[in-house]
Amino acid sequence: MTARCYRIIATSLVIAVSLPTTAVAQTSYPMLMSLKPAAAQVGTSSVHALSSRYSMAGAYKVLVSGDGVTGEIVKDKQDAGKRKRGRRGGRRGRRSTGRTRIKFTVAPDAKPGVRDFRIATPNGASTLGQLVIVRDPVVVESGTNNTPEQANPVKLPATFCGAIERAEDVDYFKFHAKAGQSFTFHVRAMRLQDRIHDLQQHVDPIISIRNASGSTIVQSDNYYAADPLLTHRFDEDGDYFLEIRDVRYQGNNFWEYCIEASDRPFVVAVHPMGVARGKSTPLELIGRQLPQNRRTDFQGRRSRIRENSGVRKTDGRILTNSATVERTALEGRPTMALGPQTVQLKLPNGELTNPVAVVVSDLSQTVEADGENNTYKTAQPVQVRGGISGRIGKEADIDCFVFEAKKGRRYSFEVMARRWGSALDSHLRILDAKTGRQLALNDDLTANRRLFSDSQIEFWAPPADGKYVLEIRDVHLRGGDDFVYYVNCTRSEPTFELYLDTDKTLLTPGTSGAIFARAIRKNGFTGEIQLDVSGLPAGVSASKGKILAGRATDGCVILSAAPDAKMDVANITVTGIGTAKIAGKERELRVTAQPQQETYMPGGGRNHWHVDMHTVSIGAPNDLRAVKLSTYHVTLKPGESKRIEVTLNRAANFNSNVTLDVRFRHLSSMFADTLPKGVAIDGRNSRTLVTGKVSKGYITLRAAPNAQPAEKQQVSVMANISINFVMKATYSAKPLFVTVKK
Repeated sequence: MTARCYRIIATSLVIAVSLPTTAVAQTSYPMLMSLKPAAAQVGTSSVHALSSRYSMAGAYKVLVSGDGVTGEIVKDKQDAGKRKRGRRGGRRGRRSTGRTRIKFTVAPDAKPGVRDFRIATPNGASTLGQLVIVRDPVVVESGTNNTPEQANPVKLPATFCGAIERAEDVDYFKFHAKAGQSFTFHVRAMRLQDRIHDLQQHVDPIISIRNASGSTIVQSDNYYAADPLLTHRFDEDGDYFLEIRDVRYQGNNFWEYCIEASDRPFVVAVHPMGVARGKSTPLELIGRQLPQNRRTDFQGRRSRIRENSGVRKTDGRILTNSATVERTALEGRPTMALGPQTVQLKLPNGELTNPVAVVVSDLSQTVEADGENNTYKTAQPVQVRGGISGRIGKEADIDCFVFEAKKGRRYSFEVMARRWGSALDSHLRILDAKTGRQLALNDDLTANRRLFSDSQIEFWAPPADGKYVLEIRDVHLRGGDDFVYYVNCTRSEPTFELYLDTDKTLLTPGTSGAIFARAIRKNGFTGEIQLDVSGLPAGVSASKGKILAGRATDGCVILSAAPDAKMDVANITVTGIGTAKIAGKERELRVTAQPQQETYMPGGGRNHWHVDMHTVSIGAPNDLRAVKLSTYHVTLKPGESKRIEVTLNRAANFNSNVTLDVRFRHLSSMFADTLPKGVAIDGRNSRTLVTGKVSKGYITLRAAPNAQPAEKQQVSVMANISINFVMKATYSAKPLFVTVKK
């Protein structure tokens, strides 16, 4: 569900592009692997051990997403002399592991949940790590706790942190429970590893509760993907054991876990998911251990309690429709951002829930009615421009909604469910309202190469004026209280999505680096997209490129650090600006780019994970001190070729191979090509492999006979150095402007 594409960069490293033969970087940004412990408690400060591929020597700053959490590097006496560690890396993983300590300080009102963080070092900003913010004291696995007799004692509520460190590792924690007492155990493990760039196999945790005699009384495997969620009511006073292990009995030193155990309510979803901005919306809370026979109204910061009844049990889980929440706009003004987000809701006792997903919209909202709507003949009427909140409440349940549509118009429907914590794996169809005949279908949607379990039908054209049915179900015909969904129904208007290829850009004084952006054009949008950037560190300037009109998808921003720029780091925002005719009027489109962290896939593939921040850092001088071109303006006519000489200014001790390119690629995949359509590298007349101590190469650009006209299209000439089989250190020259004339 969700997301947060490009980056490449100046004098230090970054990631993939056409794989060179034996190039090896002498320096690399740290690639974070694990944080011990994985959690920090609200209202406290705690010290955590951070492990990485490559050295973190000289780390000077910690950046954390969201509000209320800060971090600082703990300086140890033994830091002196560490800087030389981890300097060399090879294609087959000759990587030293760096270690450092971070002190996180969490405000008392910080929102619980997962935060992204990274550190800044002289070798650049690290990849992302994840920290879980929790309410209860954190208990860290200690000693040998592989049997019930060796279990670490814990007083609940608490958060257990540890690691499945090796094959057949089984961890035990001992706690006491009273008869009639219930606890919920929420595991985060596999989900904490999605953004680790170089952890190709992830943990698949399973938890069990054992009694004093060692018998298993309850067990949970998968709930949030591979992560378990378990709630149990204890029948007898006594000591019990929580057991966690990998379901396959595998292990890895970096397989960290965080288990939140408490007797508080735990909300997994709300119904309806859709909230109209500026209006009050009653919400049914769905989850574990919710208050019974009461409901609350949440309005601003005030609440009142009313009687309500109705507690349901499904498969031993307490799923209660016992709370209603109202949310209003402050003084009639919107107070919440539009789109999916997580909020905390107030319970009758004044306590806040764990964060839960809602979708905030300015469109009209429809909630699935109580009546039968399982077939196209009994479909519930809805407006085509609005939101639909519903629930696949039981096995084989199918929800149908009928709407009016006109020939010549286009319509889009997007399901928001699994990406935001719902159990639903949606399957979406459009049917003819008279015959039930299928007209369109989608199971899983794609967002810039990433596949999600939610469904989407875009730019659909009705064959005639009339009524049509939107049908939604679980793809496996499952159902339950937590199978909630929201469908965003809109007229298809020209627009675009924008993705950054990476989440970090490294510069050094006097050097340049490129950030690549890819546009996904929607609903017939063909306009030019001008790129913009804000939030740059002091001493850094930007040459803002564009994505050409038509079918072009890629553009770049080239950043340059002043020769006297100081070591610094900052999170930036990249925006795409275009215009489109909507309802007969020209409108400006401003789209914020979604950063992505690259990940190393089994077999050498390169993948992406949406993240919250793109970080620009100014580091120490590195392997290349400059990439210079013989010309920075090239004009081509169809069928014509031009050669650009490239000179590398190598560091004194750097003699590894460097590969030149103007396209950002890895293996057979193209991740960015900013050249005008019809312009390409003439490989036979280019010297792109610059070996050993050689400092010169050249690239020849050729325009095909049918090359499209273009005016000063910004291109990055890159110098790439391999860090490992996938990751690259990428340096850029100052912008090359390519013009194609007829």
